[in-house]
Amino acid sequence: MNYTFEILGVSPTLSFFNQQQELLQQQHSVGVEYLGNHKCTLDSFVASVESVSPHRGWDVDRVVDSVISFWMNNSESINYWKCRLQDAGSENLLVARVGDIKSLQAAFESLLSQ
Repeated sequence: MNYTFEILGVSPTLSFFNQQQELLQQQHSVGVEYLGNHKCTLDSFVASVESVSPHRGWDVDRVVDSVISFWMNNSESINYWKCRLQDAGSENLLVARVGDIKSLQAAFESLLSQ
């Protein structure tokens, strides 16, 4: 299975929590997980995917590799989001999405068909 990781933006902590609750109730995209961190570091996102992956039945090493690959190839984007997170203040999270590519593709296709 192939995985993808990307940073989506900055969100207030309460908004992120509410969105997570809505997603738990819907559970349409089983192979996609949204992560929120107070820090924009590789270590914090690796720790997040390591804790989420076993519950999803994902290959932890491959998911971690996708995070590391993103970090190695997107330094400008990472610096941008790191600055935005600092500007937003401590009540905010940096939100990222990780998932298996097939589930993410199915989620996008269902959005287009609506």
